[in-house]
Amino acid sequence: MSSFDRDTERQRLLTRRTLVLGGMQAAAVSALVARLYYLQILEADRYTMLAEDNRISLRLLSPPRGLIVDRYGVPLALNEQNFRMMMVREQAGDVEAMLQRLSKLVPLTELDIRRVMRDVPRTRPFAPLTVKENLSWDQVSAIELNTPDLPGVSIEVGQVRAYPFGETMAHVLGYVGVVSEKELQGSEDPLLSLPGFRIGKNGLEKAHDLALRGQAGTQQLEVNAVGRVVRELSRQEGQPGKQVTLTLDAKLQHYAQQRLQEHPSAAAVVMDVRSGGVLALCSNPSFDPNQFAMGIGYDAYQALLADERGPLTNKAIAGQYPPGSTFKCLVALAALEAGVVSAEHRVYCNDHMELGGHRFHCWKKGGHGAMNMHDALKHSCDIYFYEVSRRLGIERIAEMARRFGLGSKTGLEVPGERAGLVPDGKWKRATLKEPWYDGETLINSIGQGYMLATPLQLAVMTARMANGGYAVEPHVTKSVESAYEERTVWPAIGVKPENLRLVIDGMNGVVNEQGGTAYASRITQVGMEMVGKTGSSQVRRITMAERATGVRKNEDLPWKERDHALFISFAPIQNPKYACAVIVEHGGGGSKVAAPIARDILLECQMLDAARATVAQQAEAPAEPVAPGTKR
Repeated sequence: MSSFDRDTERQRLLTRRTLVLGGMQAAAVSALVARLYYLQILEADRYTMLAEDNRISLRLLSPPRGLIVDRYGVPLALNEQNFRMMMVREQAGDVEAMLQRLSKLVPLTELDIRRVMRDVPRTRPFAPLTVKENLSWDQVSAIELNTPDLPGVSIEVGQVRAYPFGETMAHVLGYVGVVSEKELQGSEDPLLSLPGFRIGKNGLEKAHDLALRGQAGTQQLEVNAVGRVVRELSRQEGQPGKQVTLTLDAKLQHYAQQRLQEHPSAAAVVMDVRSGGVLALCSNPSFDPNQFAMGIGYDAYQALLADERGPLTNKAIAGQYPPGSTFKCLVALAALEAGVVSAEHRVYCNDHMELGGHRFHCWKKGGHGAMNMHDALKHSCDIYFYEVSRRLGIERIAEMARRFGLGSKTGLEVPGERAGLVPDGKWKRATLKEPWYDGETLINSIGQGYMLATPLQLAVMTARMANGGYAVEPHVTKSVESAYEERTVWPAIGVKPENLRLVIDGMNGVVNEQGGTAYASRITQVGMEMVGKTGSSQVRRITMAERATGVRKNEDLPWKERDHALFISFAPIQNPKYACAVIVEHGGGGSKVAAPIARDILLECQMLDAARATVAQQAEAPAEPVAPGTKR
């Protein structure tokens, strides 16, 4: 091949390569242009949004928790300022050294320091870290005065739950606390993930937690590439939780709680007999819910757990006690309804009764003599009710007890209620695999044996007797935000009014007739008189040997072996409005210990009503006309 041909072939090959390379370059440029068109034109909105998301941080704001108030609007649970000491690590420098400097101004426990050091690696260097909450104004002032010497340290103002009545309302309201890991995992509410957010842990704070929480607010912050806040763009505050109005009367609750503090362990309940609204629900000893809201220490919590009197237990709804002789009212009513005895039927009490080789004693040594129903209730004669119950049988007694609210939960909104126990043959066979014995019926008729009731149940029982035999149910929540009219119409229990009047007449004898077991505790103010029934329930067995030598008095026994003291009552007699049940654990006799407490509570209840009525009348009275020219 000639040189010319070789040059021609070489030129032809070069041209082909140039075309291929040019085509490849054109394809690459076309693909790049297409990609740029896709990203900048077609996907412009999407990538603008993504860039904006990287620039803007959206954060939730904790809403104010809803208030809890009593029936007259008195705040029972509210929110107060919470001063928190915050620290930014990158500005503070040596964290341990800064904590040591801060401890000279504000007391920091070892637990506080360990918590901060634990949170340091979990928190970004530029993010604020909580050092201590619930600072006093003096502590805030000390920090603010030394701010130039405390780089990275600042005071932040938040909110903390506060309970102005403290121990008085603790068992009803409960308390709030930080969200646990278990609670966080079981909820989809983003509020629970907020640092320091608190939810209801007990009482009505727990029962109405969702309504009280409110709805979160939002805060838009501009951040840089590493997440540091540059500025706040917008802020929308959260919607506060709903206000919960209770049926409680704060003044009455406080008075009743103070009255119970004379005894190591006691409970009292006051109910409106027509609506079922609970006016007072007291349990002593109590605890300070503010400690829990602020974060109770380990030692303080262990001390509460170790207290044998059970300050964390709401005895009004969770304490289960033999009702003692207060139960005799229902046995008498059941006997009248069944027709096994009349009100004038007499039983002779000679100190004891023999049955099946066993001796069943009356509480009064030597006996009461001949007793009809009125006298038996008035003097609380055991022998009378032994005889009546023997004729009546346990099944009819149990059925009447259940109709009056014993043996099952009442449905009160406060968590922790227990059901008590109304025993019968079916229950014993199912539970203990044993038959029911006649002697157990006798013991049950005076509120002993297997029989158990809570103070709330006894108040419900009393209210149903006072209102004429209607199945009123207790409640402590009057309304949640919106207005609410309390219910006053209830289904009838189905007892004859004349039989109920006979029982109430006997209860009147207990209090208002000489010789009645509670005569010394009667209300003497005209129009405010009460009726009631005493009760004492044994917590130990009295042996025959002890009876022979003389039964030891309660005051001579260790506290844990003394009888429980009980009293149920309602007032006023002519137009019943309030029912009250009181139990004093190991208090001794119901007539000496529980009856005076119930009297004072019912009297205070009516006095408060009278005072409020007077104020209302004065407010509504028209102003007296003033003559022209007269100076006021």
